Amino acid sequence: MGKAYHLNETMVFFSSLLTPHGFTRMDLFSATAAARTPPPIAERMRPRALDQVVGQQHLLGEGKILRRLIETDQLTSVIFWGPPGTGKTTLAQVIAATTSCRFAAFSAVLQGVKEVREIVAKAQEERSYHGRRTVLFVDEIHRFNKAQQDAFLPWVERGDVILIGATTENPSFEVNSALLSRSRVFVLEPLAPADLRILLERALTVPEGLGEQQLTAEADALNFLAEMAHGDARIALNTLELAANLAEDSVIRLGTVEAALQKAPLLYDQGEEHYNVISAFIKSLRGSDPDAAIYWLARMIEAGEDPMFIARRMIIFAAEDVGNADPRALQVAVAAQQALHVIGLPEGRIPLAQAVTYLATAPKSNASYVAIDAALSEVRASGALPVPLHIRNAPTKLMKELGYHKGYQYAHDRPDAVVTQTHLPEQLAGREFYRPKESGYEKTIRERLAFWAAKRQEKPGAGD
Repeated sequence: MGKAYHLNETMVFFSSLLTPHGFTRMDLFSATAAARTPPPIAERMRPRALDQVVGQQHLLGEGKILRRLIETDQLTSVIFWGPPGTGKTTLAQVIAATTSCRFAAFSAVLQGVKEVREIVAKAQEERSYHGRRTVLFVDEIHRFNKAQQDAFLPWVERGDVILIGATTENPSFEVNSALLSRSRVFVLEPLAPADLRILLERALTVPEGLGEQQLTAEADALNFLAEMAHGDARIALNTLELAANLAEDSVIRLGTVEAALQKAPLLYDQGEEHYNVISAFIKSLRGSDPDAAIYWLARMIEAGEDPMFIARRMIIFAAEDVGNADPRALQVAVAAQQALHVIGLPEGRIPLAQAVTYLATAPKSNASYVAIDAALSEVRASGALPVPLHIRNAPTKLMKELGYHKGYQYAHDRPDAVVTQTHLPEQLAGREFYRPKESGYEKTIRERLAFWAAKRQEKPGAGD
């Protein structure tokens, strides 16, 4: 009996290690370690009520839409889109607590559809027998492929769960359109330094934070940390906790925060932010703003962007947006790419910077880019029009007798280098694709073309 008692007692102990959601377990050693090691301060400091949430006032301020939906218990499935550390998980938990819903958390990174079905089965039971709805929070919902996201649709439509998805990626690209149409998207913004300062000061005083350590912090230390966290509450709080462990005399000073922070990671990934920053870079070049262009270049370099990707975009820009307004721009961009290939980073940043400032301050013309697109459009519309006889290749006597190459004019043999014959197919005679602009060297090209056109009017004809 004694053995049976101890066995049952052990089974009861292990069953107590089940999470409230019933789909994860910890072993004995994990449970013991968890009891000794408290969770990070960012986890301990999560707000339990709407009034404790800092930031996102465009959604949670008095009378704002998300606050009204939560307070009136009218919330349906939503997608929270925002950078890390802006409160997506926190808001989901607050919603569940405020609306008295059961809360089930789920990670698209660690779990799959099988676990979702188990959660939904429990949600259906809660709804049928207790009249209690379930908030299913899916972190990083963009990690699910489209078919996996489809699995949520019937449960969302039947109201078995209120789905709250969290993503750092643009849901327009990463979330199934069918699921997106059944959800409201709320955009969360990076927290302002003033908001982070409130969180840091609160963490120093409340028991679940660092209150029991009775620490003080210098104002410049908190201000510096609030700025360097780049809107991420998790970075700010976890760095404060590390600084508290390093503090001497129970005072957190600027140097302590600098040592704890080391280097805040820049928000930059190969998804939405990657395209945002490269777009800002190219638009700064197009806007002839060298200071902004250099800044965005620095952002990309510091965040670890592939420098050859930057160089390739600059080569495209030189041909597309500067063009013949300054023909040297393409040479400079290609030279910068070659220099970067030879020397690499960090020194490669210097030729990149030279090319960026050159391109930003060069005169601009996209006339060549417009010309090739217009010509391609014409080719696709009119097909393979015949080549005029006088500009066809004539390698045989027969071809010459048929009129191939007859009357062809060489510009270097003509007075004023003016050719009076046409070179386009007959059906396109007089058609203009390339129209130089009044910018940089292209102004000279424009004047030259106008001079030739006037000369042709004086001596019309098909050739000699």
